[in-house]
Amino acid sequence: MAPAHIAQGSADYLVKPFDMEELIARVRALLRRHAGVGSSILAAGDLVLDSVRKTVSQAGTPVSLSPREFALLKVPMQRPGAVLSREKLEESMYGRGEEIGSNAVEVHLHRLRRTLGASAVVNVRGVGYRVAG
Repeated sequence: MAPAHIAQGSADYLVKPFDMEELIARVRALLRRHAGVGSSILAAGDLVLDSVRKTVSQAGTPVSLSPREFALLKVPMQRPGAVLSREKLEESMYGRGEEIGSNAVEVHLHRLRRTLGASAVVNVRGVGYRVAG
């Protein structure tokens, strides 16, 4: 139960002292919820991604992806039509302090495009990548 000084209906609170990463994660979750992106089901064209069940289907057929490929696909599906830079995609795939290979995103994108079809993830030359849909 929330402390008495927390406003009625508050969904979340942090007790001091708190970890800054926890605060950032909670703010992001609240922003997603506020923006209407709180659903675990994301869709773009014939792709459907369930972030809770960690499943992807294409045209109703289940697709098997590695955890990195799943993380890579999830980010642009959260922002349909948006072109995301390679750096943004790297952030989604790797935690802080993890060693990132120079072409890791490209390797995973190649595998993803081979699995889903070349038109599923589109390269916007010189800018980044977006999910077709």
